[in-house]
Order: sequence, then structure tokens, then C-alpha cells
Amino acid sequence: MTRLLINGQLVDGERTFPSLNPATGEVYGHAPEATTAQAEAAVAAARTAFDTTAWSTDVQLRIRCLDQLHQALLDHVEELRELTIAEVGAPRMLTYGPQLDDPVKLVRFYADLLRKYPLTEELGEVEIRGQRHRRWVEKEAAGVVTAIIAYNYPNQLALAKLAPALAAGCTVVLKGAPDTPLTTLFLGQLIAEHTDFPPGVVNVLTSSSADVGETLTTHPDVDMITFTGSTATGRRIMEAASRTVKKVFLELGGKSAMIVLDDADFATAAMFAAGTICSHSGQGCALTSRLLVPREHHDELVEKVAAGLARIPLGDPADPKTFAGPLISERQREKVDGMVQRAVAAGANLVTGGEKVDPGFFYKPTLLSNVDPDSEIAQDEVFGPVLVVIPYDDDDDAVKIANNSVFGLSGGIQSGDDERAIALARRIRTGTFSINGGNYFAADVPFGGYKQSGIGRESGVPGLEEFLEYKSFAVVVRS
Repeated sequence: MTRLLINGQLVDGERTFPSLNPATGEVYGHAPEATTAQAEAAVAAARTAFDTTAWSTDVQLRIRCLDQLHQALLDHVEELRELTIAEVGAPRMLTYGPQLDDPVKLVRFYADLLRKYPLTEELGEVEIRGQRHRRWVEKEAAGVVTAIIAYNYPNQLALAKLAPALAAGCTVVLKGAPDTPLTTLFLGQLIAEHTDFPPGVVNVLTSSSADVGETLTTHPDVDMITFTGSTATGRRIMEAASRTVKKVFLELGGKSAMIVLDDADFATAAMFAAGTICSHSGQGCALTSRLLVPREHHDELVEKVAAGLARIPLGDPADPKTFAGPLISERQREKVDGMVQRAVAAGANLVTGGEKVDPGFFYKPTLLSNVDPDSEIAQDEVFGPVLVVIPYDDDDDAVKIANNSVFGLSGGIQSGDDERAIALARRIRTGTFSINGGNYFAADVPFGGYKQSGIGRESGVPGLEEFLEYKSFAVVVRS
């Protein structure tokens, strides 16, 4: 039985809720249902650990504990790999990258960064009214952090919050996604059994109830909220946090565009577009789900992308050869299918896909052409293997369409001319951008978005600084 982590102890919930295997639709296991009282206990433990222990000031203790967590992850990575495949529906090949192995590197990155990151910055002396004043800045932990994550990449999302928050000296209450609770609880078990984190520094909860999330985001003893999920939920969290003016980090939705320029290798561009939208069956906020193509080459590119999608069969995520697995739930599959059917009814052309595949929660890779850039399917996040093709007239038109979104998380360009592509990319209002397949996803690269894709950055040095407060000092220099 998996258990919650509260104040250094692994404890049961009052009851459990099921976690399904999305590849079969069957119950895979049961997770403890945290109560609001347990959520309050976790916040109290985190508050006490921050206020009364040396955690926030003892850099060497933090380094040692992060080193231990990294080693525990390495020692148990194969157990976590199988759990991630079964509960998340993540294809095995993805666990050797962004679903597991890459997130483990985040812990190593922040442990090493903490060894060299300057927590004090001297600003020098100045003379004011005949006296010399020495000024400096010290960087302190933000305090107690509530971390709430989504289901699609639970290891990445949890560790991208835990590692920098803990490195900064914060204490954390981590709430796993109700669709993938067991994966997150496994992290709590590793922390409890294989590290020296003081009691209360890390607390891990799971719940299918909105009440627990409400408690964690409105509690007056929580100083900061870091959330990854839908923009709609992010808005509610931001509103709730405003009541006590909490610091907020939000990593929200995306509707990113990939622009194929007229000088691109169309075969390569089509292959890249097809592979991207099928990665984890489209369940990625930064995936490029709008394909912008030169109007005169529209039909040619549609044909090539359709052929590329046909070469990506759905399959058992445990099979090393599977690239596209299931969606997370029947609820999500119904949402995806509903958006596709409404798009077709509104005039989009269904080129391929648009079908459910049983058993499990599979959905065929789907390509829609003749899509109105202002339509629901072109504006709203689908979170499924659905790619829409939109023609453009020239480079300026491509930029206009790409920026025609409330989101601004990511994007991509395919071109035979790097300088032209880079110049165009600089005009797209997004936080990350891929040029000719360039991979920005790494522990040292900041990740986040513009507009309604969120606030702040995860990973890299900025990921640590999200969890720091800056305190400025000045003292009169005695002669």
C-alpha cells in the first residue's frame, strides 16, 4: 500500500481511490485519499520545519539531502520506470527522456548549482551625506511552498518544483495529480526511506477531492504556490492566492505553432510535425499542435504529414517500439473526440484519424485541414494527438497567425535558412522555441511561457530564483 508523507512519516489516508492503467482501462492500484485535516497537518509540518529548523539556512544539509535523493532515484529508477509506464501510459522510450531520466537530472543540476550559486551579492560602498554606506543583497528562501502538478509528466513536474524549491531552502507540500497519484507517492517514499530530509521539509499528498487543493492554495501559512496544469485552474489558483498575496508560479496551457517556411525540406518538416503531435499522444503543453504552411504548398504538406501519421501506430506503452500510447482517461478521450467532431461540423476537413481505439483510452493520430485560425480547434488546447493545418500567405502572415493565441508557451520553425528562421522566431511571443528540431528541453534551460501560458520559469538558474526572496542590507561604515 502506498502512503502519504506528512511530517517525516508515511501515513495512510482515511480511504483510497483507484488509479487506472490507461492502456487497459483497468484499475492498476489504489492511492490514499488525503483529508483536509491531513492537508492542514502537512502545511503545519512544513511551517514548523521552515521556522524552527536550520533547513532554510544550512546549505550543506540541503546539498547532502539533494545528493541522497538523486542517488535514491538512480537506485530505484527501474521500479519508477515501470510504474510510470503503467500508470501514466507513457511509452517506454519516453521514460529514457522527459518522462523519467531527464527529470532525475534536475536533482543533480540543482544540487550542483547550490554548491556554487552566490546567495550574497555585494553592491559596494557609496557616500551619502558625508557617510560611507556598504550595501549588499542576501537571497533567502521564499518559505512554505504548495506544489501542485498535472498528470502528463508527473516525474518531470514534481522534480522541477521539488529540486529548486528545496535547494533554495523552502519547505514543500507536494500534491500529485489524481490521475497519476502512485508515481508521485513513490517519490515521497524514496524521500522518507533513503534521505535525511528533516521531518516536515517535504510532504507528499494525493487526493481526488478539490477540497484538499483549496486548503493548500488558500492556507495562510503557505507563502508560495507553484502550479502546473490548465489555464482555467491556474486562474482560480491565482485568484485564491490573491487573498493573502502569495507568490505564484504558473505553468499553464499552450497552443503552439510550427511554421514550415517555403525553403524547408518538406519531408523532414512533415515527419517532425507528425512525430511531435504523437509524442505521449499529444499530452504535452508545449507540443506544436498548429501547423502553419505556405498556402501554395498546403496540399503537398498535408499529404506528407498524413503519411507520417500513418507510420505511427498506437501500441502498448510497455513495448520498447511504441511511440504513441493512450490518453490518460476516458474523460480526456471524450474531450478530444468532442473537439474533433465539432471542428468537422464547423467545416474542417478530417484528413485522417478521429477515431477511438479500444481497449484502453487510445485515440488515433488525427489531422485536420481547412481549419479557421480563429476556430475552437485552432485556439483551445486539445491535449491529444490532434494536429491542425493552417495556410499562410507570407512570413508576416505566418507571424500574425502564430501570435493569434491567448497562449505563448512554445513554437517551432522548419527552414533551410537558419538566420531567416531565427529572425522570424524572435517575432513569435513564446517562452521557448525550436528551430529545425532544436531541443531546448534540459535541466539548465529555463522553461515557461508568455501571456496565458503562465508566470515565471522552471529549470535553469531562473528555476531556483523563483523560490528565493531578495533582502537588501545597508550599514554605515565606521572609520
